[in-house]
Amino acid sequence: MFLTMNRFKVRPGQEAAFEAVWTGRDSHLPAVKGFVAFHLMKGPEKDGYRLYASHTMWESEAAFADWTRSEAFRAAHRGAGAKAELYLGPPELEIFEAVQTIAAG
Repeated sequence: MFLTMNRFKVRPGQEAAFEAVWTGRDSHLPAVKGFVAFHLMKGPEKDGYRLYASHTMWESEAAFADWTRSEAFRAAHRGAGAKAELYLGPPELEIFEAVQTIAAG
């Protein structure tokens, strides 16, 4: 299992607009080989911003790398910089490889 996470610092009052951008876009992810799941998480408001994180789970690092080089990736991210007024800086990418997995019954 391979997880990528982007943390976003969203300007106060821009939460609804940020969420609309994400929930209204075609991510192209379900059709991508090796894709497992995606979650957009809303975190606390602190230090003058609302924290959000996107989590994308992949079968492997290779599946994620293939996605980043695909036309589907380019299509999903086309125009991503057009909403810069929503953010306090660029997203922070974090990447994790599973060491242990425990699943529900």
